[in-house]
Amino acid sequence: MFDTSKGFKRIVSISAAALCMLTSIRIAPMTAPEADAADDIMTAWEITENMQLGWNLGNSFDAYVSTKADGVLDHSGLEAETCWGNPKTTQELIDAVKAKGFNTIRVPVTWFQHVDKENGFKIDEEWLARVKEVVDMCYNSGLYVILNMHHEEGWQNSPTLGEDYDRLKPFVGGVWTQLAETFADYDQRLIFESMNEPRATGTSHEWWGPTQAECDTINKLNADVVDIIRNSDSPYAETRLIMLPSYCASSDTTMMSKNVIPEGDDYLAASVHAYSPYAFTMDPSVKDHSTFTSGYENELRTILDGVRKTFLDKDIPVVIGEFSASNYDNTEARCNWATTYLEVTKAYGIPCVLWDNNVASNNGGESHGYLNRSSLTWNEGSVDVVDTMLKVLADDSIKWGSERKSPVIEHEDISTGVQLIEKELTIDAALSPDGNCTPGLNATWAMLEGGDVAIKYTGDQPVIAVVDDSWNNWTEIKPYDDKDGIAYYSAEHIAAAWSGEPSEIAHLFARTNGVTTIGAMAIIGGAEVDEPPVDNTKKYNLDLSNRADDIEQKLVVKFEGKAGSVINGCIGYMGAEWTNIEYEGVIGEDGTFIVEVPMNKLPNVASAQAQIWWCDDENGEMTSYEIVDVVATPGPAPEVNYGDANCDGNVTLADAVLIMQYLGNPDAYGVGGTDANAMTAQGEANSDCCDNGDGVTNKDALAIQSYLLKLVAALPTVSE
Repeated sequence: MFDTSKGFKRIVSISAAALCMLTSIRIAPMTAPEADAADDIMTAWEITENMQLGWNLGNSFDAYVSTKADGVLDHSGLEAETCWGNPKTTQELIDAVKAKGFNTIRVPVTWFQHVDKENGFKIDEEWLARVKEVVDMCYNSGLYVILNMHHEEGWQNSPTLGEDYDRLKPFVGGVWTQLAETFADYDQRLIFESMNEPRATGTSHEWWGPTQAECDTINKLNADVVDIIRNSDSPYAETRLIMLPSYCASSDTTMMSKNVIPEGDDYLAASVHAYSPYAFTMDPSVKDHSTFTSGYENELRTILDGVRKTFLDKDIPVVIGEFSASNYDNTEARCNWATTYLEVTKAYGIPCVLWDNNVASNNGGESHGYLNRSSLTWNEGSVDVVDTMLKVLADDSIKWGSERKSPVIEHEDISTGVQLIEKELTIDAALSPDGNCTPGLNATWAMLEGGDVAIKYTGDQPVIAVVDDSWNNWTEIKPYDDKDGIAYYSAEHIAAAWSGEPSEIAHLFARTNGVTTIGAMAIIGGAEVDEPPVDNTKKYNLDLSNRADDIEQKLVVKFEGKAGSVINGCIGYMGAEWTNIEYEGVIGEDGTFIVEVPMNKLPNVASAQAQIWWCDDENGEMTSYEIVDVVATPGPAPEVNYGDANCDGNVTLADAVLIMQYLGNPDAYGVGGTDANAMTAQGEANSDCCDNGDGVTNKDALAIQSYLLKLVAALPTVSE
């Protein structure tokens, strides 16, 4: 459980969210699909689609006995199942969940009180048998089942989590080795979840702002669990869906981004918990939960879009293993919340598993009781919330996974906007409350309306906040798009989140949940996403498989069109990420324009793409391309022009900058590097202008600066 070019915009794809009106009519439950045959192997996407809507057997097998004055007991028995006040689980309970229309049951289990620490963490036979009995109840009913490690207090939940990997590995590995063996013959309807909400309990950052060491521990443990399951003796070892959480399974973009999902495995899913937006669903300090406001709706959509951008855009499935809105006697508002939640997650293709702790009435933020486990009846008020969810799932106008990928939007250049920050600034969450955000910036609604705030940054993704002229009504907004190191925040979203008239907005901040360096911040024109213009980019695939990397070669691409036409575009390729080598020029009198790219700027790729972004001649085309050998022509050695690193004939500050880029990122700016402005061999010779005989170093950049400041008369010079 979670406590707490030409001035136009090119949009590659966009889909509008479907809307449906919620009525008060009671509906018949959806019928859970029958299980696939054991020999029909499903993809991970098919598994998650079949899971649809799930229910948590919360506070039963995940309960632990804590009667010691100084903490929890080291060991307990079968009494743990009922020690938090829930009745013993029965087949009738499982039948009631299925009959309502749920397709999945998550069985959270705590193991640390049921293992022999002196015997390889062997699980107590009675406890394992009882867990298996309940898993069988669900599995034999045709349901999908999620089994995990939960509430491992003092273990994965530890104040020293960042230092605990070596201590935790035997425990986590020992339990999962036994579970993989016990459930080896269960088909893909059984899903394993490595951990629940691993976190640094008892620290000031238990639910927020983990250290990298803590995230590293979680990622290594996740990888260990994957290895154990994949190497188990099971016909489903390779195709078992495994859910992997980040720090506290958070839905915060910064923490989700630290979840390292092992590559090359098609049956891994991110495990996310999203009691969102928290102020509406859980926060007892909020006095009025009676309305699911437009601000709450905007926040929820932004959080779920962050899940999509972090994982689905990278083809990583997601399961929201816990979600709920606590009962504040606000049934109508919770139904409105459920409508938005399920509409968005259904369109994204994310199954959601409802948290149920069997607490029906408001007890200050933890009343997530939907099914009365004693009478096996659905609680008044809360049953309407469940029916709302099932109604959305039954609505054929919303197609499962139809909006799985984020729309790709082309934005105005950040340099064209109203500049708010032009000097680099680093903010750090550890320096809260003063150093975790920028100074307040003047940004009135008249400046923001119809536009976007754009932030160029490195490090953790920032959020922005707006306040009124009295510096009150702090309202935060997350980005709706983030690419190429720039995050974009919509004025429309700002207005939706703001409680009051947007005209009251006067100031703006950027805040970080980690460490963020802001290079620029500006207000730019908004991206038109409702009626996207036609994408006129022309694309041509290039086969580079006949390249010869042992000799110097170049790619020669020929474009044809009307003489005098301006043409621009790129030669792009996919390496670790998509890379553009841009070109721009004028088609010659012979009707041709030639682009030449050294093959070392297209490293280790067998294919690329030529793109025309704009051509004055709308009929301009790429007509041919070839890879040719570069034949060296003998001649006198080039004269060294000391200090001219970029070989433009002059010694300027740009040469010092290139030297530092060359030293800091040789893959991009070294000789033969991937960047279009990479150092050449001649530039490398010119750069060695500090006469110490030690090649190109930072001293050469300093020598250039000394020369420009007239502190030395000429280059090369001697650095002290």
